[in-house]
Amino acid sequence: MNNITLKQLRYFNALARTGHFGQAAEECAVTQPALSVQIKELETSVGCALFERTTREVRLTSFGEDFAERVREILQSVEELQDMARMSQDQFAGRLRLGIIPTIAPYMLPKLLAKLSNSHQGVDVRVRETITPRLIKELQDGILDLAIVALPVSERTLEEFEIFEENLVLVRHATKADMPVPSVADLQSMRLLLLEEGHCFRDQALAFCNMPATGSRQELEGTSLSTLVQMVGAGIGVTLIPEMAVPVETRSAPVSIAQFNAPQPTRRVGMIWRKTSPLTEQFKDIAALVHDAAMQRRA
Repeated sequence: MNNITLKQLRYFNALARTGHFGQAAEECAVTQPALSVQIKELETSVGCALFERTTREVRLTSFGEDFAERVREILQSVEELQDMARMSQDQFAGRLRLGIIPTIAPYMLPKLLAKLSNSHQGVDVRVRETITPRLIKELQDGILDLAIVALPVSERTLEEFEIFEENLVLVRHATKADMPVPSVADLQSMRLLLLEEGHCFRDQALAFCNMPATGSRQELEGTSLSTLVQMVGAGIGVTLIPEMAVPVETRSAPVSIAQFNAPQPTRRVGMIWRKTSPLTEQFKDIAALVHDAAMQRRA
């Protein structure tokens, strides 16, 4: 195998993950024909097909699957070498690929990015907002440097660093503001609006309400906290949201907010990154900025 390049390996990794030439080309910021040429040259270099191509999909061959695993390891090692070089500099600089979940991003990012811009002027922040399982996978694949999520994630390859804890609050229609706060048993009989499957906040709400993740209940689902709150304002049901979302999500809907009786439901917010990353101390500095942004929001 001669003349294999890192560019080819990155293109291969993108195509292996997406299973789509167009998506892989867009991710790699190249044209689809350019990516196809590099993949073909890579297959010529290794001497066998890495992908099965049909009119509907692109998938790895059995050899391609083994090859993909080693490529991910190689690319992660390259990323760590680059991180080591960044760590040796007097000031943390360069690209920072930050993942964040949708139930934190709208409420935390504006203040956090402003603080990062002031304290780390040489850092080029690239933000990726998606659900926790995808962030974990992209961290493990070396696509992201770190992510802000709800803890725990319990992945042996990832470091978890807790930043703060916040309460979850009840959102109900404004006409119910003076009613007693429902108990957990009461919530089980109410029409509870939840985020769709895949969101960790959905699981946290179900856990507090002692409801199974799957079952015969016909909960109404939304793709964002904003949608859920607007549905409550329309009189459809009740929902739970984190405290950080209250100022943003309740300003344009006829809803009321209530704190649950003790023990109140909470979530732990923190950062995760690969245990092998040499930038641990720099990431802890960024965690302090996240904490400051959270405290500024509460003030």
